[in-house]
Amino acid sequence: MEPKEIPNGSSTYLILYFLLAFAFSWAIGIPLALGQAGLITPAPPLWLHYLVAYGPFFSALIVTWVSEGRPGLSLLAHRITLWRVSPIWWVVALSPLLLGLLIVLVLNLATGMQIGLAALGEVNFLPPLGVGALVLWLLTFGIGEEVGWRGFALPRLQNGRSALAATLILTVFWALWHLPQFFYLFEPGIAIGWLIGLFAGAVLLTWLFNSTGGSVLLVAVWHASFNFITASSAGDDLLAAIVSVIVIAWALVVILIYRPANLSSHPKIVDF
Repeated sequence: MEPKEIPNGSSTYLILYFLLAFAFSWAIGIPLALGQAGLITPAPPLWLHYLVAYGPFFSALIVTWVSEGRPGLSLLAHRITLWRVSPIWWVVALSPLLLGLLIVLVLNLATGMQIGLAALGEVNFLPPLGVGALVLWLLTFGIGEEVGWRGFALPRLQNGRSALAATLILTVFWALWHLPQFFYLFEPGIAIGWLIGLFAGAVLLTWLFNSTGGSVLLVAVWHASFNFITASSAGDDLLAAIVSVIVIAWALVVILIYRPANLSSHPKIVDF
């Protein structure tokens, strides 16, 4: 028997969630940015970047416990471990990885480029990890972010709003959450294109979340697969650009086919 939705009745906890998610993550991200700018010494090690991911995770656990107690945590745990879905949704969850590998093959054959698969395991601030980089992305920015953004915030934002409106609101907070990273990781010049891609990714994650009955696991796998392809040294330029364009086009198709109300052929997942 699956856990039932837990009534809440107040947006106060949603606001508290965002405040804590920012506080936890920025407590690491801001010192990293200041250290990179030479404003604090010694500068914190940049590998701490991967701990930034857990702000949304811990915030979701704390606010769920405070607002709903064990029943709420049970529901959240159910979403995190929900893996029994139609196989097509596993294909969707792994689609950034599958698309990325296909694009690498086509680029290498058609253009003479030599994008090595080993480069996919080369990530920022850490030694080469090989396939372990995919595990790293899943356990950090996959699970760490998605337990909060999709597991906690999205169902509450979808209460009384269309799935598309909820996704847009979530994207605003999600984008602002990344702000310190533009001072130690991202180039400021990518901001507009990055924001468009972030919203497109959020649309696809809402579609996947609602279509799987609220599986945080599958959206985390999609997130990890996307990062594995685009945030590696192999994805620095052309590969990341091609995958991102496909994601943007795919999001437009999802909006046109499934419509803003649910962004899915299934009912949207709503918490109160």
